[in-house]
Amino acid sequence: MRWSLFLRSLACAVLLAGIAAPLQAAEDPEQLWPCIQRRVPELSLPQIWNGPELPPSSTKWAENPDISALVTEVAARRIPLDEAKQKIRDHAAQLSGEEREEHLLMLVQGLFDHMNAERSDVMAGIERYTRQQAAMADALRKETADVDQLRQKPDADPKLVAQRTEQLTFETRIFQERAQSLTYVCEVPTLIEQRLYQLTSTIANLLAPDSGG
Repeated sequence: MRWSLFLRSLACAVLLAGIAAPLQAAEDPEQLWPCIQRRVPELSLPQIWNGPELPPSSTKWAENPDISALVTEVAARRIPLDEAKQKIRDHAAQLSGEEREEHLLMLVQGLFDHMNAERSDVMAGIERYTRQQAAMADALRKETADVDQLRQKPDADPKLVAQRTEQLTFETRIFQERAQSLTYVCEVPTLIEQRLYQLTSTIANLLAPDSGG
């Protein structure tokens, strides 16, 4: 009886992870998305920018070494947001007139391109992770059934049963830990989007007519 309860608990751990079930039949991106956050594959500029229209020259931001370096620096989440905002203000303070506006609008485009691509990469990684979890869940269900059958054999080797049970317990724990870590990873696309909005809002304030910066 204790053995059956143990196996059922392992099977429940696989099912309760809530990741693998919909993935057996299709590769629909919506079905591959395991997060409670809504799946939005790409951001649009109006979602994060409420300042002046960006000129065509803004798309050449990567050709400007200063802008390119600043984009990489302030986009990095290891840099505290307030520090990143100050770096943008410091850069703006070194410029004046048309050059200042041109650089700041290029910075908006650069941040959008860079962070939108980063966000898409993270989402693709989440979907790959989900496929891996689905495969692990399937393997765990099969192994649970196999060990249960082995246990029911009258001539089953107790040592072998113990070894396979221990391995199954270990693999189930790994699966559960991966499922838990996915909860945190699911927050990353939203964190990138929020950071992008905060950075571009800082730029919009610098470009406002009544801005003293």
